[in-house]
Amino acid sequence: MATVEECRQALVDLSSRLASDPEASAKVNLDRTVSCHIRDLDTHFRARLNNGAIVDIVDGEDPSAQIKLAMSSDDLLAMVAGDLHFAVAWASGRVSVKASFGDLLKLRKLL
Repeated sequence: MATVEECRQALVDLSSRLASDPEASAKVNLDRTVSCHIRDLDTHFRARLNNGAIVDIVDGEDPSAQIKLAMSSDDLLAMVAGDLHFAVAWASGRVSVKASFGDLLKLRKLL
């Protein structure tokens, strides 16, 4: 099990990677609030997805987030490291996503 700090750093690393990849950002023209629940740590992070970049990552839950993700700490780290593909994790139930269908279609381009 990863720590809260490792999960926070993984999200920051993902944010940096997306910000440095204008091609990926161009694929996803969304401006949405995002909430990420780390199940095994029972902790939440919230952020904003803005034109393919994750910005304003902070601790805490956002019950009104437009995109809600839930996963284990180890799965978050594995996905960010590229060891676990998002589609595989989602199809197997390791990651849950609550978002509109249109947002899901755009999000899959990022992951």
